[in-house]
Amino acid sequence: MSESQPVELDPGTPEIDLHQVKTRSISGVLALTSRTFLVQVISFIATFFLTVFLSPQDYGTFFLVSAVVNFLTYFSDIGLAAALIQKKDKLTRQDLTTTFTIQQFLVLLLLFLLFANTGFIRSQYQLSSAAIYLMWALGLSLFLSSLKTIPSILLERDLQFNKLVIPQILENLVFNLSAVYFAWKGWGINTFTFAVLARGFTGLIAIYIISPWKPGLGLNRHSLKKLLNFGLPYQANTFLAVIKDDGMTLFLGKLIGQTGLGYIGWASRWANMPLRFFMDNITKVAFPAYARVQHDPQVLKKGIEKTIFYLALVSFPAFVGMAVLALPLVNTIPRYQKWLPALIPLYLYLFNAAWATISTPLTNALNAIGKIKITFKLMIMWTVLTWALMPYLAVKLGFVGVSLAAAIIATSSIIVMYVIYRLVKVNFIQSLLAPTLASFFMGSALLVITPYLTSLPRIIVTIFAGAFIYFVSLYLLQGKQLFLDLKNLIKPNR
Repeated sequence: MSESQPVELDPGTPEIDLHQVKTRSISGVLALTSRTFLVQVISFIATFFLTVFLSPQDYGTFFLVSAVVNFLTYFSDIGLAAALIQKKDKLTRQDLTTTFTIQQFLVLLLLFLLFANTGFIRSQYQLSSAAIYLMWALGLSLFLSSLKTIPSILLERDLQFNKLVIPQILENLVFNLSAVYFAWKGWGINTFTFAVLARGFTGLIAIYIISPWKPGLGLNRHSLKKLLNFGLPYQANTFLAVIKDDGMTLFLGKLIGQTGLGYIGWASRWANMPLRFFMDNITKVAFPAYARVQHDPQVLKKGIEKTIFYLALVSFPAFVGMAVLALPLVNTIPRYQKWLPALIPLYLYLFNAAWATISTPLTNALNAIGKIKITFKLMIMWTVLTWALMPYLAVKLGFVGVSLAAAIIATSSIIVMYVIYRLVKVNFIQSLLAPTLASFFMGSALLVITPYLTSLPRIIVTIFAGAFIYFVSLYLLQGKQLFLDLKNLIKPNR
């Protein structure tokens, strides 16, 4: 194959037509959701055991060190990977080798900077030797992850998520199982060091077995120029995101300490758990799918509306249920009362997560249709708000102030809704009304019985009762339309 020859991602099918986009998108969502369900359950259980075996300080240290490496991760790609997925034309070997070469150069440069500045990082955050080893392990995992980029892109662009999900399942299983084992053995922060390395090598081996690609080095100016037209603005958004999130985490480590950071990490992790269950899977499919139908506004509009509806359908009741049952659970589970100070941040992060359920697929859609400059402006807004509010409220209210700032900033998502409405005329009321009202009815019913939730079996029964109340409410609000939507999800019409 010559360097300029298109890479056939779907042998025998020159282009993926509209019906293939729809069917592969839905099957991709189902594959990501169903096949990762077991992994997410294990992750859910693993998080519980890790927060039992590890102290808030150990948990906070993991979040702090992860933020250091995550900060570097965003510089390991200049948006070329996203540009390959978004590209309207077929990919060429030149596109792939150019992306691979630049990414490896950047990753190795960043690893050099990480190791060279170890002493400075250690002194700034008073990190132990174990924390430094964890940082180095995360750095190595960054290199392993960069080697997976091209095989992953080839699967993702072709909407072959039923294959892409396999390495993700394996590496998540390995990480969570090994982390719980080492935490149980009392390894403290070293728990994450070995789990991170095991995950990195597992994922790398698996992706090359499933999506073989012969790595190559080389630069092509024409390919680079075309990819950078989308890649650089996309990466600018990503850079602002890391300044907003991981940069703030590093700054907060100085303001509220590692224990306060542990409370924030615990609250945000649990609050975002429903998003990890559902939103990550849907938005991962939505980006290449939106890109493929960007030429058809009506199809795009319906796709965005259905995405928001299904996300709200599964996420909103989870948020409400967690908010109502959090206090009884913390009081009931042995050795879990140490997380009582984090409950108020949990409630505020759940509010934040509910807004993210809406805003994340919308910014995803803007990127997919090439409106990268708009998302850049939105990211500037969120970055400014984050750095204006979080440090101020952290000084005033400690770690609770951090979560309060996150909740206040989340309401600015209404601006994204306005922008999308101007472009695509999305009907938000139709997509959100039924899940919102049904979740409200469920939460009101659960609040009545919370005083009687004094044991774990009662809480478990209440969870199933809440799910029943939610779906009955949803049926009363939507009637047969609910079953039609679910039928179309499972078996799309041509």
